[in-house]
Order: sequence, then C-alpha cells, then structure tokens
Amino acid sequence: MENRKFGRTADHRKAMLRNLATSLIVSGKIETTEMKAMDLRSVVDELITIAKKGDLHARRQAAAFVRDVIADKKTGQTALQKLFDEIAPKYADRKGGYTRVLKTSVRRGDAAPMATIELV
Repeated sequence: MENRKFGRTADHRKAMLRNLATSLIVSGKIETTEMKAMDLRSVVDELITIAKKGDLHARRQAAAFVRDVIADKKTGQTALQKLFDEIAPKYADRKGGYTRVLKTSVRRGDAAPMATIELV
C-alpha cells in the first residue's frame, strides 16, 4: 500500500503528523480531513503502544516525535507527560484501537470530507 502524500514533501508531511498527534494528545479530540485522520490514527496508536511500555527508552522514542507543548495550564504538564501519566495507563489492558474516526461533514470552500478523530 502506498502512503498518502497530501501534496507535501516528506519533511512537511512528518511535521504535519507530529503536530496533529500532539494536538490529539493534548485535547483528546480534533477535527481534520478524513484522509489526514486515517493516517493520524496509525501514528497515535503507535505512540500509545510505545507509551504503554513506560520505560526510559520508550519515553525517549515518544519525545523524539511529540512536540513540547503545555497540555494543562494549571499543572504545567506537557503533552509527553500527559501521554505517559494519563493516556497510557488508561489503555493498559487494551491491545489496540485507541482512536476512533467519525466522518462529520463536507468542508465549505473546497468540499473536502471532514472527520473527527478522538481517543476511545
């Protein structure tokens, strides 16, 4: 199967997926185009699987991909901390399928099919 290119270079595509994955970790639910949501699903599922290991090597692997964004303004918790402290323990007994993609509507302007991706 060939990967989707989205009309971007490889670096731009990787940066886009990193930003979308970080936003999903921080907020738990985002709306994007349907094809981006389908590609993002595998990226986030892999990050959660890495985070479930919980060791230092897994934290370094996830830190290399997730952006350094503050997830909670009150506690100062970053997106990486939220991934390891809240999200990974929540899915400790689940073997996969951590995200859900729901088709929503058509974007006004270019009629792109939109979808919502959320953590289950």
